[in-house]
Amino acid sequence: MTYLIILITVLVSVAAFNNGHLFDQLLLNPYRVLKKNQWYRLLSHAFVHANFLHLLVNMIVLFSFGRYVESIFYQLKAAGTISFVQPHFLILYLGAAIVATSTTIVKHRDEPYYKSVGASGAVSAIVFFSIFFNPLEKLYLMAVIPIPGIVFAIAYLLYTTYMARKGAGNINHDAHLIGALFGFVYPILINPKLFLFFLKQLGIG
Repeated sequence: MTYLIILITVLVSVAAFNNGHLFDQLLLNPYRVLKKNQWYRLLSHAFVHANFLHLLVNMIVLFSFGRYVESIFYQLKAAGTISFVQPHFLILYLGAAIVATSTTIVKHRDEPYYKSVGASGAVSAIVFFSIFFNPLEKLYLMAVIPIPGIVFAIAYLLYTTYMARKGAGNINHDAHLIGALFGFVYPILINPKLFLFFLKQLGIG
């Protein structure tokens, strides 16, 4: 499923790079969502990107973590916690893409020219889902500095919260924050007892 999502995202994003009308029809614009009932934008924005670098970074992260997340779902299925793998992966990824727009919709509902694109909210969910199940696994900050996943998660949440409140730059930090939280909470929604597993991984309980 990871490969399929990457393929679709790359194809749609590249097509939108060369087609301004397509890009405009798929991006997230809260004003159009609410005033013109274009609710599909809550999801379609995750399949277009601002530029090639934006697309590349998101797809590299999705490639790196998506396959691991799929393996976790297979383990949950083997344990009898879930019945199906692919539907859960889609709910996690696509659900995060939609939920990640929630605060953006509220904040920018009266701004006709506000635009937001990218899979960052959904990708953040994938990363945080993986951290939930292996919080002490080393992640590489700036691709160089190894830090435990849980430390990265805390730093990421603090940074995105600060930047979201500051409202600086052209990055939708709200989407990053909400997507990450959705990814962390999703295992608990599957089975609340999984939170005990998370604590056990940290040596608590």
